[in-house]
Amino acid sequence: MSVLSGCKKLYSLKSIYPTIQVGVWRGLSTQEIIAREDRCGAHNYHPLPVALTRAKGVFMWDAEGKKYYDFLSAYSAVNQGHCHPRIIGALKEQAEILTLTSRAFYNNVLGELEEYATNLFGYDKMLAMNTGVEGGETAIKLARKWGYKVKKIEQNKAKVVFAKNNFWGRTLAAVSSSTDPTAYGDYGPFMPGFSLVTYSDLAALEEELKDPNTCAFMVEPIQGEAGVVLPDDGYLKGVRALCDKYNVLWIADEVQTGLCRTGKMLACDWENVRPDILVLGKALSGGVMPVSAVFANDEVMLTIRPGEHGSTYGGNPLACKVALASLKVLIDENLAEKADRMGTLLRKELNTLPSSVVKTVRGRGLLNAIVIDEKYDAMKVCLDLKERGLLAKPTHGDTIRLAPPLVISEAEIMECSAIIRDSVLSLIK
Repeated sequence: MSVLSGCKKLYSLKSIYPTIQVGVWRGLSTQEIIAREDRCGAHNYHPLPVALTRAKGVFMWDAEGKKYYDFLSAYSAVNQGHCHPRIIGALKEQAEILTLTSRAFYNNVLGELEEYATNLFGYDKMLAMNTGVEGGETAIKLARKWGYKVKKIEQNKAKVVFAKNNFWGRTLAAVSSSTDPTAYGDYGPFMPGFSLVTYSDLAALEEELKDPNTCAFMVEPIQGEAGVVLPDDGYLKGVRALCDKYNVLWIADEVQTGLCRTGKMLACDWENVRPDILVLGKALSGGVMPVSAVFANDEVMLTIRPGEHGSTYGGNPLACKVALASLKVLIDENLAEKADRMGTLLRKELNTLPSSVVKTVRGRGLLNAIVIDEKYDAMKVCLDLKERGLLAKPTHGDTIRLAPPLVISEAEIMECSAIIRDSVLSLIK
């Protein structure tokens, strides 16, 4: 039987699954859900063996009804908590009125979001897109256009500098700037005009910025996928100063670190610095649907003219209403301050774990990670955590990211800390 025919056959098994309605699956077990996806879907992910069917706040439930703490937050897309009622309410209300016009026409919601968000973040203009990686691509296009139109770089010579161990997506441009073989392997030839420097190394960065063809430096204020790697104190201020010195645009990729995750509205706020181009995504929609945005002042943003960049879904009314609600929830519920307090408490508890297992604890706000000693398997730790009711995922082999929704309470932080402790201690019994 072919993969396709095997997949099709599942949809005729109403006699085996009598609770199935047309087009809707009911009552499948975790193993059946996993088997179906393995049979019918591409194998480009390796998820933990848990099949989730609903979520609320900081919790998720699997097909059998087991309850879990979510300590990944969909890579920080669910900062406001799963299915926040104000965000879902905005989605439902707008979904019955107007969902998509394309940018061939004006709609009455995009400008509302643009006005609110540009005032909030302090930029002249906002350009709405869908995914975080689209935001990164947009920022690079803006920087190159500015390089040619404003800095007067010779055509096709513009260079963008990235930090090593960056991660901003899986497009060909993103993997062209990657140092991770699993991201770029077998995808060449790669995009020209990209160069790499060591993260948090201002001297190395300055050497690249001296090149008059350099138009931008793109960096995560905290490297998330690399394992929640924090820069040295003063690094972001140094980036700002160097970019000013050499007339280079600073692009801050705050898709994962932004929107209260690190204990400030933006991670750049920890050093009171402002990038020339700001990229946001993920929690901009509270985990409801893809929404991303790029912010810049007129000198940069208006270098792109009508017809030179766009997206069918970018700025659609449904996404804009959701994004508005998501931003207002972050502010009204003081989630930056809460992330700072809860993150401090979580790291305090994590730092009491035995150093024979946990070699490093690092993070800011509720973006944290523990590094597991090489004699243990971080994936096995995550599987044990799953059995105990907490969902987390390793990155780069030995590092476990711990990033719950920002609505988590102090009592829940303490309960989760106890779960993590029990799992770690089980390794040395």
